[in-house]
Amino acid sequence: MPTERRSLIMLFGGTGDLAIRKLYPAMFKLYQKGNIRDHFAVIGSSRYKVDDAKFREMVEKSVAKESSDKKLIANFASHFYFVTHDVTDLAHYAVLKSKIEELDKKYELQGNRVFYISMAPNFFGTVAKNIKNQNLLSSDGFNRLVIEKPFGRDFESASELNNELSAAFDENQIFRIDHYLGKEMIQNIEAIRFGNTIFEALWNNRYIDNVQVTLAEKLGVEERAGYYDNSGALRDMVQNHIMQIVSLLAMEQPVAFKDTDIRAEKVKALRSLRVYNVAEASSNFVRGQYAAMGNGKEYRQEDGVPKDSNTETFVAGKLMFDNYRWSGTPFYIRTGKKLADKFTRVDVVFKKPLVDIFAFPQSGSAPLTANVLTIFIEPNQGFSLTVNAKNSEQGFHTEPVSLKFLEDSKRTKETPQPYERLIHDVLKGDGTNFASWPEVASAWKFVDQIRRVWDIQQPMFPNYIPGSMGPVSADELLARDHREWVYKLNQ
Repeated sequence: MPTERRSLIMLFGGTGDLAIRKLYPAMFKLYQKGNIRDHFAVIGSSRYKVDDAKFREMVEKSVAKESSDKKLIANFASHFYFVTHDVTDLAHYAVLKSKIEELDKKYELQGNRVFYISMAPNFFGTVAKNIKNQNLLSSDGFNRLVIEKPFGRDFESASELNNELSAAFDENQIFRIDHYLGKEMIQNIEAIRFGNTIFEALWNNRYIDNVQVTLAEKLGVEERAGYYDNSGALRDMVQNHIMQIVSLLAMEQPVAFKDTDIRAEKVKALRSLRVYNVAEASSNFVRGQYAAMGNGKEYRQEDGVPKDSNTETFVAGKLMFDNYRWSGTPFYIRTGKKLADKFTRVDVVFKKPLVDIFAFPQSGSAPLTANVLTIFIEPNQGFSLTVNAKNSEQGFHTEPVSLKFLEDSKRTKETPQPYERLIHDVLKGDGTNFASWPEVASAWKFVDQIRRVWDIQQPMFPNYIPGSMGPVSADELLARDHREWVYKLNQ
């Protein structure tokens, strides 16, 4: 039987899109499985004037597709309460405090409190400060703060925000959500690396030629154009999602599989990441902006985007680590909008044998290909390992074959979704799959340098067509190193 986690969840932004689409269904999954059951309560808040009954209807509607058991859904929703709240009005915190204490007694929550801020980032510091100053923190249970990205827009703003949060909460009480860290195959990176001698023994610059991380999106900016133009692919995807994936691929083996040790190794890896000078940033990173195709609009024609916008919708880059394990081995990354398809994958390319004994002139055999370990993160979940083998033709000829495992649809459907995993981790107090401040700081310091260089250069936009894998310069980035992307168009 799963362990029931007692807690009150105070959700700032309780009527928002994220809460409706992701958070309430995730909580319901935890309720179905018994991770939360009798001893939990949720207070939703926003400026809207909504009573408990209307709020519960909203919650029931958001989880309706998760179950046909209407009684179970109604019982779940009965734990939800609503308080109309302006986070800048101190008087409103007294109402929240009274409601929290009432529900703590009613549901026997033992003073355990999670404060989840699902609002615009400019409110993070304000809410955290007022939670403490208006005495909403418990003295006899745990207090945890959950915040969504973006965590700042550069190192300076992120540092200021962190100082505001740290004035109210200790670092081990702050949970910075990156939903990518809740994905099944992202969490599998540690299992693959540290659970298999055949990989961990070879996981270094002596055997790995390069590592590639691709996060591709098929859609454009859609309704997020206003937000996206102030962010761009570098801040929106590279600074958080990609840096977190890279840190898991690059870190050393932790002393033990627990959050403090894992985070420590991720920080060490990120601190060894080479921060480029102007010349290096210019040559090792490329950017793109999608053009129009068919009936589609180019990025600069999207509603809410300035006609002269230089915001990038595509980024590709080469990362180098200055440490013993990875010195000389490049990590190539790319991400973008309106690419060939929507998928996320990691390709670990191993070095070829020093001597190809099959490549003698009279054999007619093709040269050996590199062994490649591919981790499929989404939409498919699984692994493949490309190895060289003899084909079945007359004579002796080698060919690459793939040893592949993909989760079947039934198992994929049963796999917990990212927010279900992450909310459960918050209730447990497990920070393994959340970004610590040193990780965030290191990532911003690296990304800021790329941004500074781009801000003083005039790009030639638009420079790639929808349905491609980005601008030609992304392929040239690897070609200069006599390499190529493992995933190619129409593969």
